[in-house]
Amino acid sequence: MGLIFVLSAQPTLPGFSTPWQDLLLKKGGHATAYAVLALLYGRALLCAGRPRRAAAPVTPERWRRTAFWLAWGLALLYAATDEWHQAGVPGRHARVTDWLIDALGAGLALLAAGRWGQRWFPALPAAQSESPQTDAPAWPPPPAA
Repeated sequence: MGLIFVLSAQPTLPGFSTPWQDLLLKKGGHATAYAVLALLYGRALLCAGRPRRAAAPVTPERWRRTAFWLAWGLALLYAATDEWHQAGVPGRHARVTDWLIDALGAGLALLAAGRWGQRWFPALPAAQSESPQTDAPAWPPPPAA
C-alpha cells in the first residue's frame, strides 16, 4: 500500500516512447499492484482464521470464500482512495478505467489463487473449536501404555 501511495504521488512516471508500450506498462502495473495487494489481503484474512463466535457455524470453505470476497472488497476500497488521492496530485488524474483495471487485476489474482493457490492459500483445518480451553492438551496426560 505504501508503494502504491508513493507511486501515485508522483506527478509523472517514467514510460516508453511508444504509446501502446506506455499504456501496457502503466495499466499492467495497475493490475499487477492490485493483484498483489488482494493476494496479501486474502492471505492475511485466511491466516487470521475463521470467526469463532459467529451466529451460525462457519465452514472452512465458506470462510475461504468470505475471506476472498473481503480481500477483493478491501483492494477495491484502497483503489478508490488511491484514485481520489491521484486527483489531488498535479499532473495526475482520477480515472474510473484505472479503478476497473485495479478491480480486474485483484479479482483475477484471487480467482487464480482460489483455483491453483493451495501452496499460497493452504486448506483450512476441518474443524476449529469454539473454546480455546479445548485446544489445550489434556491434563493430566493419559498414562503411557
